[in-house]
Amino acid sequence: MIKVKQKVSGTFRSDDGADAFCRIRGYISTVRKHSRNVIDAIQSAFKGTPFIPLGSHLMTMPE
Repeated sequence: MIKVKQKVSGTFRSDDGADAFCRIRGYISTVRKHSRNVIDAIQSAFKGTPFIPLGSHLMTMPE
């Protein structure tokens, strides 16, 4: 996706802009993978309660 953005606009204006783009796209991708509503997740993030999925390292394995 970053290459598509680069091709459309020509380039990112700064490394910070490219970093922000990647972070936002990564968050949206994660939200989608967990079958959550993207708009609701973004609104929650702006309210200070972002969607944070449980990582596999936090889940316990059945014995």
